[in-house]
Amino acid sequence: MVKVTFIEADGTRRDIDAKEGEPLMYAAKDAGIAGIIAECGGSAMCATCHCYLASAPNGPLPDIEPAEEDTLEFTAHEPTDRSRLTCQVIVDDRCEGAVFEVATGR
Repeated sequence: MVKVTFIEADGTRRDIDAKEGEPLMYAAKDAGIAGIIAECGGSAMCATCHCYLASAPNGPLPDIEPAEEDTLEFTAHEPTDRSRLTCQVIVDDRCEGAVFEVATGR
């Protein structure tokens, strides 16, 4: 398991365990992270699992693929260069210690 931290909209920090090889969205949903709705079930269509990568101490996460980038263009919350869809982040050792902020209407 890989330890990841989510910061919810109210500032609550939640450390969760994520299974390697699976989308990070699954672990966030299983842990009940507020704001990770995942309406499309992980197909990069709805952006209801949008987060901002705050830090990744074990190296950069894999690059954003075109489908993720296209979906982020139409997200309800302002995309930034730190935006990621957790359904498209496949957990591996680079995710260990990473911190994600759940997207909010900033």
